[in-house]
Parts: sequence; structure tokens; C-alpha cells
Amino acid sequence: MQRRSVLLASLSLAGCGFELRHEPELHFKTLALVGFPPDSPLALGLKRQIKRTQVQLIEDPARAQVVLEATREVRDRTVVASTSVGQVREWTLRLQFDYQIRLPDGELLVPKVELRLYRDMNYTESTALSKEQEAANLYGAMHSDAVAQVMRRLAAVRLPG
Repeated sequence: MQRRSVLLASLSLAGCGFELRHEPELHFKTLALVGFPPDSPLALGLKRQIKRTQVQLIEDPARAQVVLEATREVRDRTVVASTSVGQVREWTLRLQFDYQIRLPDGELLVPKVELRLYRDMNYTESTALSKEQEAANLYGAMHSDAVAQVMRRLAAVRLPG
């Protein structure tokens, strides 16, 4: 009986057009990442995702078919709410990432993109250690979101000619 209900559920999902998300298909063979800070979590995430495709990462941007150029990558936090004695009650975590996608000769395939991600986080000093871990997790989620958005943008790139 249980096997029958699993089969029916599978068939109903297949019939409605449900499909698991898959890696974006990139329409070029080589890619160079330039302009990223040495310890960039975004660069690490992009490299990890690109390795799951058929695209080869190349160090020399002059030899790559496509160049992803980071022009800005900033993580910061600002106080949103505080008590009358100045204790922080809420933070806004921000990830700012600007990039462009171009050919090695400088011709732009995708003009400058300004990616801005925000997460709000409540805060109490009595739980400061766990709140730092929460902030790290929120930044990790923002990096994952940014990598997914960049990968979708790369999948939309078509080489001229």
C-alpha cells in the first residue's frame, strides 16, 4: 500500500511539470575570474559551481573565452535598532558585489551588475557568541544566493559570431 502511494505521488509530480533544479548550462568552454580578493568566499563558491559544469577555469584572462571581472566585493553590517543606553538590538548584514562579464579584448557581454543582498538579524549581548555564528550562517546564505545569481547570468551569455 505504501509503495502504491509513493508511485502515485511520483506520477502526479511528473505530470505537473515538476523538475529538480539543475546546474545552469554555460555556452562557452573557458572562463577566467579576475578582480576578486585573495580570500573571497564568492570566488570560492563560483569556482566550486563552475567545476560542476563543462567549463574550464583559466588563470590568464587573455586566453579565456569569457572573463568574469569583480569590481567590488564588500561585506558589512549596520545597526538598525538600539536601546536608549546604546546597546545594539538589531543589525542589517549586507553583501555588495559588483561585476561585469566581458571578452578578453574588453568588449562587454554583460555591463556592470550591482548585486545587493541584505539580511536582518536581532541581537542581544548575552548571546553574542551564538549571534556571531548566526551572522556567519546568514553571510554564507547570501554568498550562495549571489553565486546562484551569477551562474544564471553566465548561463545567459552568448558569444558573438
